[in-house]
Amino acid sequence: MKPLDPRLLSHAASARSFFVLGAALGAVQTASIIGFAWLVTHLIVSAIAGERVEDLLPWFGALLAVIAVRSAATWGMEAVSARAAAKVKSELRSKLLASVAKLGPAWLAGTSSARLTTLAGPGLGTLDTYFAKYLPQLILTAIATPVLIVVMALWDLPSAITVIITLPLIPIFMILIGWATEKVQQRQWTALSTLATGFLEVVEGLSTLKIFGRAQRQPERIRRVTDDYRVATMKVLRLSFMSGFALELLASLSVALIAVTIGIQLINRDMTLEVGLFVLLLAPEVYLPLRQVGAQFHAAADGVAASEDVFSVIEEADAGPGGARPRAVSDARPEPAQRRRATGDLVFRDVTVGYEGRTVLRDYSLEAHAGQVTALVGPSGAGKSTLLAVARGGLEFAGSVTFGGEQLTGEARRAAIAWMGQSASLVEGTVAENVALGQPNASPNEVRAALASAGLGDLEGERMLGVAGAGLSGGQAQRVALARTLLRARRLDCAVVLFDEPSSALDAETERRIAAAFRSLAEEGRVVLIVSHRRALVASADSVHTIERLEAVTRA
Repeated sequence: MKPLDPRLLSHAASARSFFVLGAALGAVQTASIIGFAWLVTHLIVSAIAGERVEDLLPWFGALLAVIAVRSAATWGMEAVSARAAAKVKSELRSKLLASVAKLGPAWLAGTSSARLTTLAGPGLGTLDTYFAKYLPQLILTAIATPVLIVVMALWDLPSAITVIITLPLIPIFMILIGWATEKVQQRQWTALSTLATGFLEVVEGLSTLKIFGRAQRQPERIRRVTDDYRVATMKVLRLSFMSGFALELLASLSVALIAVTIGIQLINRDMTLEVGLFVLLLAPEVYLPLRQVGAQFHAAADGVAASEDVFSVIEEADAGPGGARPRAVSDARPEPAQRRRATGDLVFRDVTVGYEGRTVLRDYSLEAHAGQVTALVGPSGAGKSTLLAVARGGLEFAGSVTFGGEQLTGEARRAAIAWMGQSASLVEGTVAENVALGQPNASPNEVRAALASAGLGDLEGERMLGVAGAGLSGGQAQRVALARTLLRARRLDCAVVLFDEPSSALDAETERRIAAAFRSLAEEGRVVLIVSHRRALVASADSVHTIERLEAVTRA
């Protein structure tokens, strides 16, 4: 692990201001350390010389002032560290989410959502310790240690030479300990990610597990993964205590060596008491910052491991596929009022898709015309939803997908498409908030119009929903998702609208109403492509295309 990853400075502007303020506060602390040692030395030597207490009172006052300054500087460093940690976490989270959006659905489909959630939440949360304990000591080491060595050399050169010889032993031990720590820490981070992924999978599939009588096996699985994480954490703590003890012992022996040297010089009268006491008071302070860096190394390792994962995602998004940022027809995303929707047909040519070792589609071609409703039918598993995922950029594929004769990529493709998946994907909040999800500036009138088009004109927009849309029936949840898609299509003037089984939970009357909504979208000049098994909805389409399931799902 690097003491300081330079990518932190480039990806988080707040980190740069933190180091500037930290350096200033570190300089104040260094000056107060020297002042404290000198004032204590002067008071002790003066008291031994027999000076009156009244004459020493001003020096006591100065000593108290220096202590107050050092305490204020220490408090200021903690406050600056806490504020910087909060800002840096916010900046990195924002960049992480922006990078995930830039990488697109295809990248996201191959990445664990639990890993990303852990990374953006508890993972970046560990930067608090990194900023509060590790970096302040690193700054103090860079400022205080060389200054104190120079001051010691001016007063007693042999003691400074002893420090210069013994001081490198601490980073050498830190490097050796760091190699062991990095491996153990990585195992701990992997165990935490595994625990988060396993728990999320159990929660998401709990209903299925209960149906098939597998729910009782899950506590044992979670317990096993939790034990793995506990064991990994205890190994890190054990190594942390052992390394802390080693560093403390090394620093104590080094200070003792300086003390013995000073004592011999005092006995031989080669040094005055004032010089010896001053140097002896400075000696522990020389080792303290570097010793603290080693002690806080383990506490900061979690934050560094998480930040490295964040940087890798950000850099992958900046590089784009193949090491170069993807070039889209248009990367700009203007406001709805300024957007001019392109027109044209959505054309699939010789599309072949394989994943998880299987070929799902092979050399499939389809043309969905603007101004028409196109239905896509076929048996389950034939690849209908896969074809929609290809259109959205959610899967890697061979062949071509063009709109209006041009291939859209990245942001341009996402801006041109509105889609509705098989799952309603509702969140906790009001009905209106769910309809306007992704469109925070949508007006109440636009939300009501979208609900009416989806056959929910009588549903109150202010009605509160629970987690995953609890409080609505399956059909209502599906229509809220449909209203969200209609709102996006019209607000962003999307040229292509995709629907995957939009009426699976609806009755015949409601199905006729949403068929009318699809017709209205098509009449506005959009490509409307529907995947459905429902005969009434398919019958309302202008053209119907069939995907036949490969007789034997071949190996890719």
